Amino acid sequence: MTYTTKSPWILHYDASSCNGCDIEVLACLTPLYDVERFGIINTGDPKQADILLITGAVNDQNKNVVKQLYEQMPEPKVVVAVGICACSGGVFRDCYNILGGVDTVIPVDVYVPGCAARPESIIDGVVKGLAVLEEKTKKLKEARR
Repeated sequence: MTYTTKSPWILHYDASSCNGCDIEVLACLTPLYDVERFGIINTGDPKQADILLITGAVNDQNKNVVKQLYEQMPEPKVVVAVGICACSGGVFRDCYNILGGVDTVIPVDVYVPGCAARPESIIDGVVKGLAVLEEKTKKLKEARR
């Protein structure tokens, strides 16, 4: 695990999932899994978020919302796609209204496959996202020099 200078804040967005992955994301917040032990805080404000955690596939109705949430987040930012729907469109990828995974609209840094993704996998993906966030922070500081 990496060590950041501040607690990373996560913004969770349900693009169009069946809510299976959303239930597992919420399970990460329970005392059994306790994702907050890594200093991670859940927020509802994209302007405060460091990590965008997305469940579900992207469709025509939510693609602009996903883009807008991503653009509102300050740099550096990390996107974690949770569940096979967010990774590739899943079983719905051939539906008329599904564009595919999250990476069809915004860049994704960490993929967490599964249907539904287990809390252990989600936490592992978030921890990997923290490493990506730290690397992006270093690059941003170097670019500002």
